[in-house]
Amino acid sequence: MSKRSVVVAGLVVLLMVASACGRSDDGTDAAASSTSTAPGASDACSGEELEATDVGVTPDSITVELTADVGSPLAPGLFQSNVDVMKAFADYVNEQGGIACRDLIVKAWDSKLTPQESKNGQIDACKTAFAMVGSNSVFNPDVTAMTTCKDKAGQTTGLPNIPALAVDRNEYCAETTFALAGSGFGCPIKTGVQELTALVGDIKFYERVVGGKIKGLFMVPGDLPTTVQSATPQIAAQRGAGVDLQALKYSAADAQGAFTPKVQVLKSMSANFVFNGGNDRGMVNMRKEARAQGYDSVKVWSCYACYTQTFLKSGGSDVEGTYIRLGFLPFEEADTNATLKAFVDAVGGPTEADSIGSQGWHAALFFKEAVDRIVEEDGPNALTRARLLESLASIEDFDAGGWLGEPAPPGTARRCFVILQVKDGKFVRAYPEERGTFDCDKTNLVTVALDPAVEASKIS
Repeated sequence: MSKRSVVVAGLVVLLMVASACGRSDDGTDAAASSTSTAPGASDACSGEELEATDVGVTPDSITVELTADVGSPLAPGLFQSNVDVMKAFADYVNEQGGIACRDLIVKAWDSKLTPQESKNGQIDACKTAFAMVGSNSVFNPDVTAMTTCKDKAGQTTGLPNIPALAVDRNEYCAETTFALAGSGFGCPIKTGVQELTALVGDIKFYERVVGGKIKGLFMVPGDLPTTVQSATPQIAAQRGAGVDLQALKYSAADAQGAFTPKVQVLKSMSANFVFNGGNDRGMVNMRKEARAQGYDSVKVWSCYACYTQTFLKSGGSDVEGTYIRLGFLPFEEADTNATLKAFVDAVGGPTEADSIGSQGWHAALFFKEAVDRIVEEDGPNALTRARLLESLASIEDFDAGGWLGEPAPPGTARRCFVILQVKDGKFVRAYPEERGTFDCDKTNLVTVALDPAVEASKIS
């Protein structure tokens, strides 16, 4: 199975997870060997003489590292949930006996929304960690420190990378990256006109809500060329589905006043639809500005990234009725899925969970599955970066035990979705009606042919 097939194939089934946030900078081996095991290690590890087999693997522990944009003054605490969830992962997996008969340790590197700190995090991880797991760094164009990383034996094997989210396509398409979310953009990176996929199944539902033709605005996250380009197949697909759509960019740092002209566009179109492809803060500001201007004709406010408690708290009554499309079962339905329940319990309940953090949990599941396969086949001393890369590439067709919908074929977006709606300050399932289910109809995905760079240049 090719590495890229695994990238978009899906996630892992096991309940046990792998990641922690011990911020130690000590990447040295504790000793050459040991007869000790992590507390609660399985019988399969009992009596095994554990060894320091590669960078980040000692007889007592396995260290992984994540980079996350946390400390930037432009967006303080942006991906703090990735770090926080990794702490919950650590507690959970170590309580279950650790990983490969060892305790799991995670280091966190603040990438601060800068390319240089993202690269510095890779350099640090290359020296001290077995792999990178659960990262979320927006600016990550130079991945050479990761792909040319040398192992303990001095071989250029590369550093395994299982990110929570790989926004930058250079990271996404790196040979040592195993990004779990499906994407309409395939690898290697291409230029010019190409066939891309996008999910439009939700448009059918929104047509019923509107009661006729949809017309409105697509809010494009405009801070990076890659985020603008990533929106182009979705825009084209919605237009192809019959939506009268105008696309406008906005910045994640925009205050409410920046949305005044966008509401004017809504008025000029007599719009009944707004689709936000960016962050929850942008949706809050757009909705508050629409209310301030007295525009109440929008029947569908739809959002990707608004499944957060911050959205509910900061938006208040202004965000009532907002629809949120998810590619996974909602946290409020933890009783319908064991993998989901393990996550929700570990972070302290549904109100402590968010979608960004859950992506890190998925990455940890995937990492642990790959390690467990190695241990099962050849024992706990078979762990090397080269072997981990092979094991990661062998995993396919996983859906996190049903927490996510069906895996996506290589180079395509996922077709399964759930729609929630904000009602009385809470997230409530809107579609499909039955709890614990998805809409996975084959017609949910469409293919469009376009040049993302050219189409992105048309968006103001």
